[in-house]
Amino acid sequence: MNSNESCHKTSINWYPGHMAKTKKQIIQDLKLIDIVIELLDARIPISSQNPNIAEITKNKKKIIILNKCDLANENENKKWIQYLESKNIPAVLVDSNSGKGIEECIKKIEQIMQIDLQMQSEKGRIGRKIRAMILGIPNVGKSSFINRIAKKTSAGVGNRPGVTKQKQWIRINEKIELLDTPGVLWPKFESEEVALNLCFTGTIKEEILDKVEIAYQLTKFLLEKERKKLCERYKLEEEYIEKTLAKEQPENENIYEIMLQIGKNRGCIMSGGKIDEEKTARIILDEFKNGQIGKITLECSTNKCT
Repeated sequence: MNSNESCHKTSINWYPGHMAKTKKQIIQDLKLIDIVIELLDARIPISSQNPNIAEITKNKKKIIILNKCDLANENENKKWIQYLESKNIPAVLVDSNSGKGIEECIKKIEQIMQIDLQMQSEKGRIGRKIRAMILGIPNVGKSSFINRIAKKTSAGVGNRPGVTKQKQWIRINEKIELLDTPGVLWPKFESEEVALNLCFTGTIKEEILDKVEIAYQLTKFLLEKERKKLCERYKLEEEYIEKTLAKEQPENENIYEIMLQIGKNRGCIMSGGKIDEEKTARIILDEFKNGQIGKITLECSTNKCT
């Protein structure tokens, strides 16, 4: 990318054949399931909810897990839980890496299923296990969540989005069995904002992206919504930001200039003094995904989640 490019439109289309096959299998497996555990990314609860999956599971009991809550703004986490519960949707904040929220999740599942199990017991079906299905888009932390809740390395974990292995049943405790499924995206992103949010958080495979453009879009968002955290991480002066954004040139050139300054501050300099924009972009994207820029929520609860 160079400063003359518009850098304002991002088009993402990705729906591998195995996604369609997985969706069909999920519809079939739902006949065996008592409750659906839907994992969402706490930073993007709207963008990380697959609308197709929401539709096919609408008649099932459900609990929503806001995973990666450690990377999201704590106040926004609380607001999201309040919002979901106001819609009678059980929800739990979870950090699968530390195990935070895992025990609460197990308790919620058992609470939700308590009446059903009691009715089955009255009919003589004593000791029947709760059968849960876990669903989530790629890279939402599903495998890490399963490993935590099952207290062992159960799921096939990969380094890239969408690599969880084929269907498997996992024993959680004496009451709950869990059916794992591969992560599923949907055929078309209706909103550019959704596509960008999925890019920022690493859901979409990096090899199909223009890293520089995505990093530009993330820098733009951070300048608008989280400027203090951006300045602190990359040693940018507020006065410099204000002056650069006020320059009489297209907005994209101003933002791109700030992005290159980040690269300069981080030593991304090639021979001849030129800034390595690819390396700069990689730093910004990776450090956001890892929470190094700060605890940041991209979607606030006032935007609503179904």
